[in-house]
Amino acid sequence: MKNMRDFISKAESEGILKRIKVEVDWDLELSHIAKLNEEEKGPALLFENVKGYDSPIITSVCTTTERLALIMGQPKESTLVDLYNEWARLGENLTPPKWVDAADAPCKENILMGDEVDLFKFPVPKFYPLDGGRFYGTAHFIVSKDPESGWINLGTYRSQLLEKNKLGTQFIKGKHADIMLKKYQAMGKPMPVASIVGCDPLLFILGAARVSAFVSEYDVAGALRGEAVEVVKGETVDLPIPAHAEIVVEGEVDADKFMDEGPFGEYTGYYSGVGTDPRNFIDVKCVTHRNNPIFWGTTVGRAVTDTHMTMALSYGANLWQQLLAMKIPGLKAVYCPPEGSGRFMAIISIKQMYPGHADQVLTAAISTEMGAYGLKTVIVVDEDIDPWDISRVMYALSFRFQPNRCQIINRGRSTPLDPSLPINAREITGRLLMDATIPYDWKEKPIPIELDPEVVKKVKARWSELMGG
Repeated sequence: MKNMRDFISKAESEGILKRIKVEVDWDLELSHIAKLNEEEKGPALLFENVKGYDSPIITSVCTTTERLALIMGQPKESTLVDLYNEWARLGENLTPPKWVDAADAPCKENILMGDEVDLFKFPVPKFYPLDGGRFYGTAHFIVSKDPESGWINLGTYRSQLLEKNKLGTQFIKGKHADIMLKKYQAMGKPMPVASIVGCDPLLFILGAARVSAFVSEYDVAGALRGEAVEVVKGETVDLPIPAHAEIVVEGEVDADKFMDEGPFGEYTGYYSGVGTDPRNFIDVKCVTHRNNPIFWGTTVGRAVTDTHMTMALSYGANLWQQLLAMKIPGLKAVYCPPEGSGRFMAIISIKQMYPGHADQVLTAAISTEMGAYGLKTVIVVDEDIDPWDISRVMYALSFRFQPNRCQIINRGRSTPLDPSLPINAREITGRLLMDATIPYDWKEKPIPIELDPEVVKKVKARWSELMGG
């Protein structure tokens, strides 16, 4: 799968994509159709008749685990945990992108410069009633380059359509693009960037992931795909651009220039603020796009929908990969529930092998690249509990957990989107580490109730007779 059109073809052949041919308004109606569809775990939707536009919009690409498996090239019956394991298995074989000739790059079919640039030519939706405007970047990623090391980063940061050649940004403090921007600021230069809409969906998922610093998401995508991502140089920026992208916006971000942006209905189920905030923006210099470009949007909003499944995959997979890299023995599985957007809670099962083993895993989780940012609750359970089996996790919390064995960390790095914190004080979060295991060091442990295997065998042999089947 190299591009969005490959995804559409494969998803349609599997019966998990629907074309909407009747006219739909980009102003709230389209997003509401997509949101209601996602809440029912409906198919991906390709809106072919957007009011006032000739080009289509696709939504709900990542709503179900089946579609995430399709994107990763894995069996459709895969669970999220299966995908985590495959991500960890494949993701270490980093494969740098492959440069191709611009003449062979579909993203260069149309090139708009200067006064020709007008982002309103694309069917950018308005998602929610109190949004500050139309949001161009919800299912995009921004490409940037570290001016010192040359490290290429792909990051998903929301982008509001402010003017025909201005896109608002939200480079949250400490995120990789923010770190790079500060370096350009110290040099007295704007940061070249490119916003990518509509491409191999795996690249968007990686843009939303917590990949370690100095590792390019392009390289991870190559590892997961088993082949290098094809890229081409930008027209006005010295950055690698996915050759098969639908729309590419090239421009600059000046750390010392701001425009009012927001609010926006975020993945937490709440608006990001109570009004507009001054934020940096992309001063757009060039736009390139395919013929009849497919605009990709995701509804974000209240869980569980498209965005939450994307984050549950990318955050959970990265947490599992980073925990495995620590070489902690006894790790069995991890699960980051989509209900928590994949980022606020993690459940980890282990085979305990020594006193303090559960505590080691609890503190390790919040020390990973993924867990250090925003992860609030970590639950460790014994190996007989599948972390994705929430009813069994609740059993462990009821019968194995003791509040006096939990740990509270008072100061951890938060996300500014966490609605459990005051709007003006979202830099620091508390963390709750819950040991829901039977302690390894207990000399006498509770005796579990187990069925007699011979009687079970006998009963199963009579099951049809007993149940009248």
